[in-house]
Amino acid sequence: MDPAAAKLIGAGLAAIGTGVAAIGVGTLFGQFLSGALRNPSAAQGQFANLIFGFAVTEALGIFALLIAFLLLFT
Repeated sequence: MDPAAAKLIGAGLAAIGTGVAAIGVGTLFGQFLSGALRNPSAAQGQFANLIFGFAVTEALGIFALLIAFLLLFT
C-alpha cells in the first residue's frame, strides 16, 4: 500500500471520532433533558455533571480531530 494512501485512510478513521463525539453530546443533553422533565427539582443538582460530561466528550472529539490533522499534514 502506498504510504500516502495509508495516511489518508488513517486520517479518515481518526476523523470518525469527531462524529462519535457529536453523537455523545446529543445523547448527553437528551438524557439530561429527559431526566429534568421527569424530576425538575433534581435538575439543578445534575447540571454540573452535565457540563463535566460535555467538556470531556468535546475534548475527546477535538483530540480525534487533532490526530486526523496531524496524520494529514505531517
